[in-house]
Amino acid sequence: LEAAAGIAGIAGSVGIGIPGSIAPGTGLVQGANSIWLNGQPLARDLETHLARPVRLANDANCFALSEAVDGAGKGARTVFGIIVGTGCGGGLVFEGRLIDGPNAIGGEWGHNPLPWPRPDEYPGTVCWCGRTGCMETWVSGPGLAADHCRHTGLVITAEEIAARATAGDPAAGATLDRHAGRLARGVAHVINIFDPCVIVLGGGLSNLAHLYREIPRRAAPYVFAATPQIDVRPPLWGDASGVRGAAWLWP
Repeated sequence: LEAAAGIAGIAGSVGIGIPGSIAPGTGLVQGANSIWLNGQPLARDLETHLARPVRLANDANCFALSEAVDGAGKGARTVFGIIVGTGCGGGLVFEGRLIDGPNAIGGEWGHNPLPWPRPDEYPGTVCWCGRTGCMETWVSGPGLAADHCRHTGLVITAEEIAARATAGDPAAGATLDRHAGRLARGVAHVINIFDPCVIVLGGGLSNLAHLYREIPRRAAPYVFAATPQIDVRPPLWGDASGVRGAAWLWP
């Protein structure tokens, strides 16, 4: 790549978005749903093989940073970037900078429980992380598909469910309705803590157009404000946003 860019002999910067994060202190991967990465010195290995510094961050953090700096959330003081696809993650950005802390888990809302659960939602299913009822088990693509299977007995993908709903299948439409309600409750939970100016959706399920209408409407009753202001937007940079955010890890 350096040769193609005409900078052979110059060490270009490398930023990488990964599932999970790098644990402070040990430098090992933690919290990755690609579980074979957990406990491995990925950053150190990459720096050794590439012979240069490498900056790694959670892929949802990278997405949030991209959309906050020059994407759908540009100009907003606070941005919450959501990934809903194979998993469920998030990133928090304040004045153009990622918010993180001593555990390197800022924005990891996917492993909080579904808030305000209904009787048929409690205790929920077991998540890969070992806990029960995590947001990821409800609102990710596999979570949506699992919910559809529980109600219909059909094993089909989230994409197929969306297509059937568009074609007028009432069972598929009901599954998307339950999913939107759960996603809205989870978003309301984060709003009550972080109060973002802009929320940007990413991941495969961000292509479900009804979510931009349904989330603000259905989250509002759970937001602790007299007149909730909830601004949910699609990503400006689409599938490329996470990669762009990894590049933004460098000045």
